[in-house]
Amino acid sequence: MKTLMEAPLDHIKEQFFSHVPERISGLVDLSYNLWWSWTPEAMMLFRQLNVHAWIESVHNPVKMLQSIPPNFLEEAARRPQYLRHYDIVMDRFAREMNQKSTWFAEKVPSTTFLPIAYFSAEYGLHHSLPFYAGGLGFLAGDHIKECSDLGVPMVAVGFMYGEGYLHQYINADGWQEDIKETLTRDAAPVTRLMVKPGEQLVIHVPLMEPAMHVAVWEVAVGRIPLYLMDTDLDMNEPAHRSIFSRLYTGNLESRLQQELVLGIGGSEVLRYLGIEHSIVHLNEGHTAFTLLERVRQRVEEGSSFQNALQYVRDTSVFTTHTPVEAGHDRYPFSLIDRYFSSYYTELDLDKEGFLRLGADPMDPQNTFNMTALALRLSGHRNAVSREHERVAKRMWHPLWPDMEESRVPLEYITNGVHLPSWLAPKMELTLDEHLGRFYPRWLDDHDSTVLWELMHEVSDQSLWRAHQALKRQLFNRIREFKRWKWIQENAEPINVVAGGTLLDPNALTIGFARRFTSYKRADLLFTDTARLKNLLNNWWRPVQVIFAGKAHPDDYEGKRILQRIYRFACQPEFSGRIAFVEDYDEQIAQLLVHGVDVWLNTPVRGMEASGTSGMKAAMNGVLHLSIPTGWWPEGYNGRNGWVIGGDTPDDQDAQRLYEILERDVVPLYYSVSEDGTPHQWIQQMKESIRSISPRFSARRMVKEYVERYYIPALISCQESCSVEKSG
Repeated sequence: MKTLMEAPLDHIKEQFFSHVPERISGLVDLSYNLWWSWTPEAMMLFRQLNVHAWIESVHNPVKMLQSIPPNFLEEAARRPQYLRHYDIVMDRFAREMNQKSTWFAEKVPSTTFLPIAYFSAEYGLHHSLPFYAGGLGFLAGDHIKECSDLGVPMVAVGFMYGEGYLHQYINADGWQEDIKETLTRDAAPVTRLMVKPGEQLVIHVPLMEPAMHVAVWEVAVGRIPLYLMDTDLDMNEPAHRSIFSRLYTGNLESRLQQELVLGIGGSEVLRYLGIEHSIVHLNEGHTAFTLLERVRQRVEEGSSFQNALQYVRDTSVFTTHTPVEAGHDRYPFSLIDRYFSSYYTELDLDKEGFLRLGADPMDPQNTFNMTALALRLSGHRNAVSREHERVAKRMWHPLWPDMEESRVPLEYITNGVHLPSWLAPKMELTLDEHLGRFYPRWLDDHDSTVLWELMHEVSDQSLWRAHQALKRQLFNRIREFKRWKWIQENAEPINVVAGGTLLDPNALTIGFARRFTSYKRADLLFTDTARLKNLLNNWWRPVQVIFAGKAHPDDYEGKRILQRIYRFACQPEFSGRIAFVEDYDEQIAQLLVHGVDVWLNTPVRGMEASGTSGMKAAMNGVLHLSIPTGWWPEGYNGRNGWVIGGDTPDDQDAQRLYEILERDVVPLYYSVSEDGTPHQWIQQMKESIRSISPRFSARRMVKEYVERYYIPALISCQESCSVEKSG
């Protein structure tokens, strides 16, 4: 273990924040812990310094504090009202970070519990740290945020991507261009782990030739440390420096190198830091080499391969997410052998025995499958929805050919979302006004289905006012973004129009925002353009649709679908009621799930494992309109949204979508009483919030992982340690 510098933030304060008055210097500490990002009172501390600086920094307090003129900070440090707010928030921050009486401590009253090591290739935490491509990353981010809230001891491992995920620019022809932007690390809430002043912690990654080294960074996610590895070092070969420039490179060997560094290099980071862990939880197959390294370490300590393998299985959790075949990484045996030939003997295996661990069930003689490796080496395996469990059992049945498909050892824990992160602050205030009268700690117990029965106490007018305010906030952000593009980039006028400047805040607004790929069928709504025009252009009951999302840089079909939709948005006959919001990120996602009226989801059934954007929208009162796939068959109750088709061809699904919009959605939205309020629509909003919020929260999800997987794995770990000590 290397000795690290203590209090690294003290050095950062001297370098970048010497202008922050001592009286409010805690703002710097707060800005480097993402706890502020899901705590509205903490966000307000930064916003109250100067609202324009807050907006200019794109809600990044580290960047804001570095650039804000000192006089604003000095004035705040003299203002009694601000200081009272500051003291309250900082006291709460300190108490929560040091709290011992957590849910987990009560559930597992063991003082010897070693942390869980959570490995993921991406983390969606905040747009100032663009280390995510989509839902998988946000699921990982929400998981570790909730572990912080519940006091689950955890350490997370991932990558520092130099370019994050590429920015999106839509050219005049509607084609997505991918714009690289190097992350300014010193202006983001991430810190270097330092050995001494001027020397960052650097670790050698085994198996890489020529030698590869990674520098280590840390992100504080509440109580959870997230360690990120970075290969952009002068000591590395040029090819190695760039393999972590962005997520999910299309080069096969570079992808293998990424996954080798994540699994084996990440384990080496924890070892060097002296962080012992009891359990590992792997988020998708990209992380599977972690399990091999766990086996190797046990063998190195004197276990036989079989005993080491059994221990690793008993103490490893693997979550598979994608039912899409292309989403599972596969490598030819020859490439695996090139990197792992010296590793076989360290596992006490020969080449054939090693390759069998990851042999693809569809091509066992030639191909190494990362998901198959993780499934074979993990004893606790789960899909991410009930529907996905059925699909995953069919997909991976060849790994257990002697079993009936229904008995394949793979369960499900349905995904959930971190409610404090995704519930709009304005909606939280509205709910607190009504729920808080009867249940003051409702937010602390938000996975309780009983307390959400209090939604009946929320007045229709209050809920509608909050929703309308969020809708205006969304539209203002869309217009402000296009205004900025017009000024800064001399954007094409048609791009300004297609970006949403003509949207009407009073019209029924449908949102569709996700990664653009063919199976998600973003263009299903355009199957019958004549019928769609009638819906959009109805003078008395207009409808409008906002699209957002990126296609993967190598997904040309996804880019063509995006281009088609953009071109529709440019056509005058749609009256400006189709909009495409470019450069989709976490901030835009927040505004969309808060501010649209209906959330549309149209993937091919069985191709979406769970989907979480609809959950985020639904708990904000946005009604879900979806194919019955992923989480929606578990969430739909007939009163909280609508179901489109199912196992039917595209044209039939499209016809069903039009019918639901024409017969149910539009008339309900425009059914307004004498007081100007659509009470029937609001009843469905209340039902959406009531039924979705507790059941599809990350709090419920993490508690399930703890009770069903972490505690049994912990018991296995403790039993194994007891046997070793007695031996």
